[in-house]
Amino acid sequence: MEVRLIGIDCATDAKKTGVARGLLADGHVVIYEARVCTASESAADIVGGWLREGTERRTLLAIDAPLGWPVDLSKALSDHRAGQNLSVEPNLMFRRATDRFVQVTLKKTPLEVGADRIARTAHSALQLISDLRLRTGEHIPLAWSQDWSGVAAIEVYPAATLLAHGVAASGYKLRSDEPNREAIIRNLRARLTLPEDCSAMSESADALDAAVCVLAGGDFVRGQAHPPVDMARAATEGWIWFATGAGSPPASH
Repeated sequence: MEVRLIGIDCATDAKKTGVARGLLADGHVVIYEARVCTASESAADIVGGWLREGTERRTLLAIDAPLGWPVDLSKALSDHRAGQNLSVEPNLMFRRATDRFVQVTLKKTPLEVGADRIARTAHSALQLISDLRLRTGEHIPLAWSQDWSGVAAIEVYPAATLLAHGVAASGYKLRSDEPNREAIIRNLRARLTLPEDCSAMSESADALDAAVCVLAGGDFVRGQAHPPVDMARAATEGWIWFATGAGSPPASH
């Protein structure tokens, strides 16, 4: 079984959006390319071009951005008026079930889509999926199992994937953190095949995160990712897919 994997580290700024492409073949993930988008070449341009190559191949988009909002947030605000009390506790109102599951499982709390500026990134991600649908004519539904056809998408979180694979998931975001990014790349080479030239990932956390998104997509396709605890809720809020190997101590830098 071969599945094309595309990782997208979403951002509101094209110059902070990372994209990567790879393949799952015989259970092994291979990454061919990881890069950062530019003001003149957006994620929709790049990923749309990749999708038009080999259209017969099943493809999974692994997207680092929330793809839904908390159910309790929608309920609390549906008829709320200024000055009225909110009866829903903040942890339920601003965090999704998947965010709480990641925190309990990995002791890592994702940003709150209901309260943080990450909501703008979520908006951008949903717009990107819409743009790709228009460019390719593909429906691009969210995948909830390994049984899909054409192009589908899932939500992932690079920090969760790194931790689940026993790799340290902090201290690599700043430009000055290149040694830590290189350490993560060395750890990833034990888990997948990377290009010989990984300079883009060494230089940019966004390109590196896009590559980790590809790994997360591979975990999903192999059936090695945590499924939703409540499928009906996940269908509304979204679900972060990360490997079931959680619990291994993070590899040191």
